[in-house]
Amino acid sequence: MSAPHPEVPASGPSAQGGPDLGDPRARKALRAARVSRAGRNLPAAVAVGLVLLAALLAGLFLWPLGFLLIALTAVLLGSWEVSRALEAHGTHVPIVPVMAATFAIPVAAYFGGQEAQLFTLVLGCAAVLLWQSLEHLEGAAKSVFAGVFVILWVPFLVGYAVLPLHDAPVPPGFGLWPGGVVPAGTLQLVLTLLLVVANDTFGYIVGASIGKHPMAPKISPKKSWEGFAGSAAGAIVVGVLGAVLLLGRPWWFGVVLAVVMVAASTAGDLAESMVKRELGIKDMSSILPGHGGMMDRLDSILFATPAAYLVFALVPGS
Repeated sequence: MSAPHPEVPASGPSAQGGPDLGDPRARKALRAARVSRAGRNLPAAVAVGLVLLAALLAGLFLWPLGFLLIALTAVLLGSWEVSRALEAHGTHVPIVPVMAATFAIPVAAYFGGQEAQLFTLVLGCAAVLLWQSLEHLEGAAKSVFAGVFVILWVPFLVGYAVLPLHDAPVPPGFGLWPGGVVPAGTLQLVLTLLLVVANDTFGYIVGASIGKHPMAPKISPKKSWEGFAGSAAGAIVVGVLGAVLLLGRPWWFGVVLAVVMVAASTAGDLAESMVKRELGIKDMSSILPGHGGMMDRLDSILFATPAAYLVFALVPGS
């Protein structure tokens, strides 16, 4: 192999006029070009989001227990991320009782319903208190508060994502329900997830395109009022179509559900942004390309699923 011409640096531009990817600065510039205005690697974010949505819908329609397993995987990762972030900030988290409660609460909600979910929540919080009492560590009270905070924020709220499946009959094997009749709780959860996706997608598109007025500049500078309006408009369209076509409810119910979901999803996103800013981190982890950590994907769902559960329970017409 001949040596490069002395007048043409080996790390410089190529003969075709494009960047030489052997140059670390060129590689860095290329990576930056792939990152969207909203701070994401857009192709990776879209791919990961579609895979997650497809897995959730497949679990809901083909094997509800599979949906529970996916939810458990997500919630265990989420609790671990939050606990690790708190530990890095100097707050000890009693990880054993926290992770045990993280596993038990969604399982209790799926098999036992809301009463079992609440009872398991109380047991989990009591276990955190007892565990810290036995450890006799300095700052035990702070650790107890941190452990209870993780349990309330992550597994307890995720429990509302599996509650609609508690009373739904389970299809035999890996197949649809007899007669093709999907339980109402399953359809409600499908529409809930679609509205969360619509909120994030339309808010991102509009916010990245024309967003100029930040909603909470000290917490999440990239979240704009224009993006919020885009979320609301897109979610209303999805909500009306879902209410009429999926649930057989009047169109106005879709509007009510969409508005509540957008407000709850935005609140969940801002809540996680506030926690991350307090802890001095950008993402909870980096396990999901284009998204950050699992909590960066769960933040909207954590507030949205309880809100949807309340709407379905309180608004007549089911």
